[in-house]
Amino acid sequence: MSSEKPPAKAPKSPKPVDRPERLPLEETILRLCAARGAEKSICPTDAAKAFAQARGEDDLGWRNWLTQVRSTAVGMARQGRLIIYRKGKPADPDDFRGVYRLGLPRSE
Repeated sequence: MSSEKPPAKAPKSPKPVDRPERLPLEETILRLCAARGAEKSICPTDAAKAFAQARGEDDLGWRNWLTQVRSTAVGMARQGRLIIYRKGKPADPDDFRGVYRLGLPRSE
């Protein structure tokens, strides 16, 4: 019998927080809006698709996230971090229907 200890295992390094699949939906929306530019907006389906893809979901997995994108966008709009646009104009986050887009607050 040998009195040698087996080599110690190296501790697992934590996964980086900035990996796309680890980003919360809020950060995905903000990242897409920032990439598009302050004077432009994104479609909510773009956010849902990017989020689902980052999570490794199939091509249609984004559909499951549309309701969550909307509720997240409403919360962010209430905080002043995002603008919800309806027909090109800012919409009340608590009272809008139909087709909408998301953008960063514009400095005018």
